[in-house]
Amino acid sequence: MGASEEIQLVIFKLGDEEYGVPVHNVQEIIRMTEVTKIPKTPKHVSGVINRRGDIIPIVDLKQFFELPRSEQDDDTRIIVVEVGNEVLGIVVDHVSEVLRLSTDAIEPPPRLSERAEAAYFTGIGKQEDRLIMLLDLHKIVPDFELEKMPSFQDSVVS
Repeated sequence: MGASEEIQLVIFKLGDEEYGVPVHNVQEIIRMTEVTKIPKTPKHVSGVINRRGDIIPIVDLKQFFELPRSEQDDDTRIIVVEVGNEVLGIVVDHVSEVLRLSTDAIEPPPRLSERAEAAYFTGIGKQEDRLIMLLDLHKIVPDFELEKMPSFQDSVVS
């Protein structure tokens, strides 16, 4: 039998549940900052921030997953991720750790419904008494509908 591999995950909370994204997709984790609202965007798109001269769209994962909303506090963070050619920030309640998880400790997600949301998860990580939902950013980011955001470059007068 071969040795199992490990993956590194950034672990965060939405409400009481833990989620993980591959650390190689994470550019940085920043404190919640003022987000500039953009009209006529999907409700889960909070707006944009200016990060060192780059305009980054911000997505509220709780809104996207239709989870109960909660007040933002000192633990609220923006995880800046890069997926393909997209760089965006996802708002989470709390970032807890970077975790190494054996691939042997990952189960496929259960088939709970025919809804597309099940496709957003690559699996469920098990560590002691914890269950961690592993997000598949490559499947979820296209459904954020960021292409519905106004393109500022098209409207800039040269």
